[in-house]
Amino acid sequence: MSGLKLRWKSDFDKQCIIHNFEKRGWTRCTNDDDWHIYWANVWNVKQIFNPDTGHRLGETQLLNHFPNHYELTRKDLMVKNIKRFKKDMEKENNPIAAKDKDGNYLYLDIIPTTYILPGDYTLFVEEFRKNKSAMWIMKPCGRAQGKGIFLVNKLNQLKKWATCSKLPFQTLSLKESYVISRYIENPLLIGGRKFDLRLYVLVTSYRPLKIWWYNTGFARFCNEKYTADIAELDNMTIHLTNVAIQKQSDEYNDKHGGKWSTNNLRFYLEMTHGKGPTDKCFDDIFNIVTVSLKSVTSVMINDKHCFECYGYDVLIDDNLRPTLIEVNASPSLTSTSEGDRVLKMGLLNDAFNIIVPPDWLDDSSKHGSNTCREKTVGGFSLLLDEGAGEDRSKKNSKKTPGTALWR
Repeated sequence: MSGLKLRWKSDFDKQCIIHNFEKRGWTRCTNDDDWHIYWANVWNVKQIFNPDTGHRLGETQLLNHFPNHYELTRKDLMVKNIKRFKKDMEKENNPIAAKDKDGNYLYLDIIPTTYILPGDYTLFVEEFRKNKSAMWIMKPCGRAQGKGIFLVNKLNQLKKWATCSKLPFQTLSLKESYVISRYIENPLLIGGRKFDLRLYVLVTSYRPLKIWWYNTGFARFCNEKYTADIAELDNMTIHLTNVAIQKQSDEYNDKHGGKWSTNNLRFYLEMTHGKGPTDKCFDDIFNIVTVSLKSVTSVMINDKHCFECYGYDVLIDDNLRPTLIEVNASPSLTSTSEGDRVLKMGLLNDAFNIIVPPDWLDDSSKHGSNTCREKTVGGFSLLLDEGAGEDRSKKNSKKTPGTALWR
C-alpha cells in the first residue's frame, strides 16, 4: 500500500479545500466509491457511512465526519449532552469542579443557562420569573449563520413562533426546535464592539479521545457598537457576530472581514488585563473544549476512518470568563481576506498531515492518522491524548505565544 496515489472527493467547491488536495498532487475522484479522502457535507454522511445499515468505509478511506456528529454540533443535543455529563460528574459531590476518570479537575459550567423548547418551557418560565429584567436569546436548533435567531425579554414574544396561539404554550409544538439561553449582557468589548472567538479543534478519535488544538483562530467583531438597550433588541448586527449577519451592515469592511487573529487578541488582553488573567482565560477555553468533547464520548459512534475539524464559537465576558456558544461541524472555509485565506489553507494542510497514515503517501511524511505520535504538527498541538494516558491541556496550558499551544 506504500506510495498510494490518493484520490479525493468533496461536496464543496471551496478554494481552500480543493487547492490543498491539488497542491499535494492528489487526484479528484469521479467514481462514487473509488476515493480515499472525502470532505463531505453533514447531510451526506449517512449515505456515505452508516453502521446501522452495514454501509462501512474501506480500509483506505477517510471521512471528515463521525456518523452521529450532530451529538455535539446540533444545538439542542449539545446542551443535553453537556448537562448529562455535568450531572454525572457531580455525583462525586463537587458542584463546581469535578474530576474526570484520569483525576483532572474540570470546570463544568461551560454554557449559559439554557433550555430546549418546547419541552423545557415550564422550567424556562420558572427561571425567567426569578429575574424578569434578564434578556434571553432564542436559536433554532438546526440552522446556521445566525438565521432565525432573536432576543427575548418578555414571555409573550415566544408565542408568535408557535403554530397555534389559542392553546396554552406548554401544549404547542414550535415550527422547529429551539434552544433559549440566558443572554450574556456583559460581553468584553473592544472599541465598544462585541466579538466572539472562532477556534479550530481536530478530533481524530473519541475512544480513546484524542484532541488537537489549532494555534491560530480569530475574533469576529460586530460592525456596530454594542448596547443592551431594549430598543435595539432586534438589531442583530449589534448582537450577532456571524459574518453572514455582519455583511448586511453598511459598516462592513471586506478587506479584513471584521476579524482579528487570536494572537493579536491575546497580546491586547495581556496589555489591558495582565498576563495572569489572560492565561487563566485561555486555560478556561482549553477546559471548555475538553469538557464538551468528553460529554459526547459515550454516545459518539467512533470509527478509525473518521475525523472532525470543529469550529468552536466562544464568547468572553468583561470578567474574562469564556462561555461556549456552539460547536460547528462544518466551519466556513471561505476566505474573506488574505489573512483568512492563509489561516484556512494552513489549517487544512496541517490537518491532512495528521490524519493521513504515512504508508498511504508517496513521500517521507512521518505523520499518521489516529496513531500520530507527534505533539505538534504544523499549527496543531496535542491538547489531550487519552490513549497515551496524559492530559496535555494541563501540561501545556500555561504556554505563551510562540510555544506549544500558542504561536
